[in-house]
Amino acid sequence: MKKNYDLLDLGWNEGFQNEYDMFKENYEVGRVSVEYKNLYRIYTQNGEVYGTISGKMIYNAETREDYPAVGDWVVLSPGEDGDKRIIQGILNRKSKFVRKYAGKSRDEQIIAANIDTAFICMSLNQNFNLRRLERYITMAWDSGAFPVILLTKADLCDNISELLMETQNSAPGIDIIPVSSFLKTGIEELRKYIKKGNTVAFIGSSGVGKSTIINELLGEYRQTTKEISESEDRGRHTTTNRELMLLPGGGILIDTPGMRELHITDVKDSIDTAFLDIETLAAECRFPDCRHDSEPGCAVKKAIEQGVLHQERYQSYIKLKKESEFMERKTNAKAKSEYKKMLKKRNKLNRIKNVK
Repeated sequence: MKKNYDLLDLGWNEGFQNEYDMFKENYEVGRVSVEYKNLYRIYTQNGEVYGTISGKMIYNAETREDYPAVGDWVVLSPGEDGDKRIIQGILNRKSKFVRKYAGKSRDEQIIAANIDTAFICMSLNQNFNLRRLERYITMAWDSGAFPVILLTKADLCDNISELLMETQNSAPGIDIIPVSSFLKTGIEELRKYIKKGNTVAFIGSSGVGKSTIINELLGEYRQTTKEISESEDRGRHTTTNRELMLLPGGGILIDTPGMRELHITDVKDSIDTAFLDIETLAAECRFPDCRHDSEPGCAVKKAIEQGVLHQERYQSYIKLKKESEFMERKTNAKAKSEYKKMLKKRNKLNRIKNVK
């Protein structure tokens, strides 16, 4: 039986409508639910359709971002039932969770588009890794979505209070929910973040239990899951495609494959948000250009010495800063030129010191 979709249930809003008004005379609109190779499944008011992108879009595309992604709203040519539609354009994204492709490519991979809440999943067994979590948090803030941390597989952990405190120190100001699908705890609490018309995305490493939680929310075993591997103490990765789904009680959910690596893009502003505690300390340093090394009156160094700030968190902050600056130089000629000037000046000063 053909199912028509209410655009409001799919996350439609006034901003999308205003942009679509210039296309509505000739085109339909829909939201991408699944991306295959050269093919997209799209939810529309007239049911579920499949579409491919137009030759013009392919010709004008400069990066991977110019192609549709799961969660995107697209305008497409109308057609009869069963016809493959042609996608003519993408409405402006209100948010996007992206990562850089591995290697030398500058392209970004859009994990999910137009999301309101990013559920960052990290299990409380061998997957627990605060440095990786900080990386996810930075990318979530950069996406434009609101991050919430789900500490999964709580039934496998004997020291939840300790790990919860460590997580809070690495995620100031972010809500954290311990979840156990086995014990059915935490599920109702995370439901409070899911509302009609709002889109949530589940993001995290392979095997952290995203699919099991999603099955609980759907009320059916739609996402395939596997038992925990005894040798690795984690579930085995099963999700292979990003997929947008409607929840029975309202709300939209995007499942994503587990990510073993998360290469960041130019996210310097979001790093300041994710590491607000360090930025706040830095503002108290005696010198505004303090490098937190050997300068007198350094509030950051003092906090590390007093145990207020962990050395590992500070090193994670520095590492992400360097990665972000490197990506900015790759994509921004002005930033690259300024960086070269800075290095030249620093080398000159070092030579002068050595002469003395």
